[in-house]
Amino acid sequence: MSARSSRASVLFAVGMLLVSMSSYQFGAALAKQLFPAIGAQGATACRLGLGALILLLVRRPWRTWQRGRDLRALWGYGLSIGVMNLVFYLSLRTIPLGIAVALEFTGPLALALFGSRRLQDFIWIALVIAGLLLLLPLRGQAHALDPVGVLYALTAGVGWACYIVLGQRAGSAHGGDAVTWGTSIAALVAIPVGVVHAGSALFDPALLPFALGVAVLSSALPYSLEMVALTRLPTRSFGTLLSLEPAIAAVAGVALLGEHLSLLQWLAIAAIIVAAAGTALSVRKPMAEPLVN
Repeated sequence: MSARSSRASVLFAVGMLLVSMSSYQFGAALAKQLFPAIGAQGATACRLGLGALILLLVRRPWRTWQRGRDLRALWGYGLSIGVMNLVFYLSLRTIPLGIAVALEFTGPLALALFGSRRLQDFIWIALVIAGLLLLLPLRGQAHALDPVGVLYALTAGVGWACYIVLGQRAGSAHGGDAVTWGTSIAALVAIPVGVVHAGSALFDPALLPFALGVAVLSSALPYSLEMVALTRLPTRSFGTLLSLEPAIAAVAGVALLGEHLSLLQWLAIAAIIVAAAGTALSVRKPMAEPLVN
């Protein structure tokens, strides 16, 4: 491959990944608009239920099913997806999208830095702590973040870390079908919670276009685009670009939801982004993208 063709392939992959991340976050912004009608629980149920249905119809994973594969890792992976998405959407009820994603991002950051003893990694840890101190409701000002929403977002970060660990095991046992089966298991978690919370409103035909939009933007479209990027970008480049996700989420919240962030909150998000980029460039294993967040 010529240098020009190689450069074009990389630029194309970068564009696909940026569109993929934007799709995730604008899908989350669209889901938040469903909250007044069916709540965060109902929006989670619609997103995972329809997302699982789309993936099952497209991939038809039962055709390649083999007995004897590791089901415990697959169920753990699916349950972590369901819980992670549910608590993340619950956090969006009271805190801005960009801040929620930044707080959630601490999960894979902690996992990537776990056990590190290098000086540069402690710099990234210090940046994350500085960002959290600026974001967490530790101060008494009138615009401090809702502590319950912060707790939900941090819990989603724990779920993201579990997703990475269990997803690696499930992927080794089930290959590309792990995402489809995992999303289907996650739907089994989210749908009953959504039905209990929203009742018959969950099946309102008027909400179907919005629910389908969330499922496509947060699942079908980004999955396809991300696979293009993964096959063309080096691991470090992929991880570094992934660190832009909190900023993309903040822009989506401002553009679609009318959310406003203070200067300190923007600085906190920037600190977490720098820490994520630095971590991606220094750790041996890549941080994984939550395919269903």
